[in-house]
Amino acid sequence: MLVTRQPVLKRFWYPVLPLDQLKDTPQSFQLLGQKIVLWLDEVGKPVAAADQCCHRSAQLSLGKVVNGNIACPYHGWQFNRAGTCVKVPQLTEDEPIPSKYKIPTYSCQERYGYLWVCLGDPLHPIPEIPEAQDPNFRLIPEFYETWNVAGIRVMENELDLAHPSFVHTSTFGSPEHTIPEQLELTETDYGLKGEAILGVVNPELQQKNLKMGEGKTTRYFELDWFLPFTCRLRIRYPNGLVHVIVNTTTPINDSSSQIVQFCLRNDTEADTSAADVIAFDRQVTLEDKRILETTNYDVPLDVSQEQHMMTDKPGLLMRRRFAALLKEHGETEQTLQTV
Repeated sequence: MLVTRQPVLKRFWYPVLPLDQLKDTPQSFQLLGQKIVLWLDEVGKPVAAADQCCHRSAQLSLGKVVNGNIACPYHGWQFNRAGTCVKVPQLTEDEPIPSKYKIPTYSCQERYGYLWVCLGDPLHPIPEIPEAQDPNFRLIPEFYETWNVAGIRVMENELDLAHPSFVHTSTFGSPEHTIPEQLELTETDYGLKGEAILGVVNPELQQKNLKMGEGKTTRYFELDWFLPFTCRLRIRYPNGLVHVIVNTTTPINDSSSQIVQFCLRNDTEADTSAADVIAFDRQVTLEDKRILETTNYDVPLDVSQEQHMMTDKPGLLMRRRFAALLKEHGETEQTLQTV
């Protein structure tokens, strides 16, 4: 499936930029092949719009913000948060600005320290992460970078409990636990929900992070997959520590994605430093990245196009949900063979 060829995917929310990267200077991002510009208006609220002036198509993100409006770098036209042109320097004060001087704008919200954008009419709200509202949890931004991989591949990997023994050999993968002890899944209106149990190894850095001296331990998972590309993994350890990983794969184009990951923990900085938490999780994700970037980005929804095993059930259910989503909205799967 080529994500830029499926219009329904424009009707979901995606995190596109950390809030701290958006101050006085406009920023550019490419979402589902669409170039957008982001800036803060006069009251500090984020705005998302097409990154192209309606005058001579210059890139607005190369301009500047003036009194909360985006000013084009080419001729200085200014547009407000509604996309309406509010100033044309070449016109006199008493000359009206034509109403057709407009640029498209998109829904934009702040959540979990990121700006989320939806290019169409949203089908679902931004995924709800309960721990983000719980005062017993702290939120730690972990990483934000581009991977050359399709979103479906990353989502399948998040719920694939057969790969740690082979991919995560230097972090938590146990050669004794090549499959989970338990895996239960149910479909929801937003995607999938499940529970799982997996035995893992507990290396030195993780022993420090978890305050557990044992070389082996057990992860108890609560799994949530939100259509199309957000996963929440709530990992509970025997000592009561809870580590929640939230991973969103924001599609830049068909072959690359912006990976946004943050975690939430029911401990404090005094218990375990955020730097140590990030260091271990970062090591894990780089192990994933090495493998995932070798996979084909045109992921077939037709399950007969690839081979499968019993632990692939989450991924198979995901592909079925994607196929149903396309059918519901009158679309057919677009692939490299069909375009």
